[in-house]
Amino acid sequence: MKKVFFNLLTVVSVGLLVSACSNPSKMIDAADQVQKSCDPQVLEAKADVIDARYTLTFPAKYFHKKAVLEVIPVLVYDGGEEVGASKWLQGEGVSSNYTTIPQTGGNASQAVQFKYKEGMQSAHLDLRVKLHYKEKATDFPTPFKLADGTIITYKLVNTDGVPVLAPNAYQQTYTETQEAQIKYQIQSAAVRSSELSKADIKALKAFLEEASKNERKQIAETDIVAYASPDGPEQLNTKLSADRSKTAKSALDNATRRIKNKGAVNLSTISEDWDGFSELVAASTIQDKDLILRVLSMYNDPVVREREIKNMSKVYQVLADKVLPELRRASVIANVTVQNYTDQELSDFVAQNNLEGLDVEALLYAATLVADNATKASLYEKAGEKFGDWRAYNNLAYVRLLDGKLADAKTALAKVTVTNGIVKNNNGVVALREGRIDDAEKLFTEAKLPAATQNAAVIAILKGNYPDAVSKLASDNSFNAALANVLVQNYSKASDILKNLDTAKASYLKAVIAARSGNASQVTSELKNAYAKDASLKAQAQKDIEFAKFPGSI
Repeated sequence: MKKVFFNLLTVVSVGLLVSACSNPSKMIDAADQVQKSCDPQVLEAKADVIDARYTLTFPAKYFHKKAVLEVIPVLVYDGGEEVGASKWLQGEGVSSNYTTIPQTGGNASQAVQFKYKEGMQSAHLDLRVKLHYKEKATDFPTPFKLADGTIITYKLVNTDGVPVLAPNAYQQTYTETQEAQIKYQIQSAAVRSSELSKADIKALKAFLEEASKNERKQIAETDIVAYASPDGPEQLNTKLSADRSKTAKSALDNATRRIKNKGAVNLSTISEDWDGFSELVAASTIQDKDLILRVLSMYNDPVVREREIKNMSKVYQVLADKVLPELRRASVIANVTVQNYTDQELSDFVAQNNLEGLDVEALLYAATLVADNATKASLYEKAGEKFGDWRAYNNLAYVRLLDGKLADAKTALAKVTVTNGIVKNNNGVVALREGRIDDAEKLFTEAKLPAATQNAAVIAILKGNYPDAVSKLASDNSFNAALANVLVQNYSKASDILKNLDTAKASYLKAVIAARSGNASQVTSELKNAYAKDASLKAQAQKDIEFAKFPGSI
């Protein structure tokens, strides 16, 4: 009985096809004999574009020789429909330049593309078919349904971007230095009284006296470096420079005898100051200075150098008058350690709005010590207004971006007068948030910062270059890094990253991974976690094709 029934179906099917061959309208009746396929079966948006390819396979004797089929792809979605480009097919007896389907059967394929629009996450792809024969057009009553969709998981990407804070140079302790010079006469180590009355010696003494009385300062050490000019015997110059270091120390001790806790005094010597000689000659207007410098480069032996220079008698006299006297000296360099404001002191200044005594570095650093962004912004505004420092305006923009105040961030960045990686990155974040994707990509590429690489990965995701995004976020443990790995189906890596993230979107993405793995119970639990953190995600999940197989979990 079963065999008889099967044979009967075969006869009916063949009869329909034969009939179709003789009567074009019967092609509509036999529509279910046409095999339909679509790649992918579930549509997916990539870079705001939905791409698919459908294939129709026609059995033998289906296509009437004189018939033409117009195949119209239509994406039907929540809110409307989009019609794609038609594909025209013809029988063997039609002379038009369409794709011919022979009597022996055949297939036809066509790529279709739709620009993604809001609502297309709930969609399906139909083929509406119209039969053309002679002057008459007849619609197939039922469209061919090809695919459901659309997967838009990539749109979970966080497009806020990562702004960068410009650094401050604030130091808890730092060193101040003051230098003075004691000049000597030729072949002498005696300190003349006129040298001790010079302005730089007085300034050095005042510097040390102020440091000794300031509770925030401590005299660390004083370095005395004594020199001899590179003329005369080297042995004499060695002894001369050593003697000068001692007489300079005696003069310093006498000038600062009333100062307590003066710190260590370190003595060192340079017996023949050829480096100083070369620098002074290079900076001078001596007529033959290039010749002198060439001699210095040709000979390393100090005796030979001195001999060759003295052979230039006219030049040597100028050197003896203008250059060599400047090299007979002792440099006295005082180093004072300064204790800057502590974190608590800076916090108290901020709380009391007592900011006038703070320099730009202190203001920038103080902003990092407070928690609320409003206070941070006020400190950066103060630093910008008072010092015009680019970092202040950049960091103000940073805070505004964190607060979602895009217009204020743009205003702050407009006041930045320098161009560097930090500023480019932050301008790129502004462009990203404004949807100026190409501008943002260019700025992130030029910025060449780790944060800019993270931000460039956002562009890669938005443009559908998922492997590039994975590469850019290889050492990152952000939500976007997890998403990029989901998009390339590296679910293990994505799950490892998501373990340490406790946000609504992280839970939602965990649910996506669970759905793709067929774990219904985890889909339910992760969506529940996501809704608890962000109730708006429930409406999104209800339309998300990722969860179509788990309606009870939504």
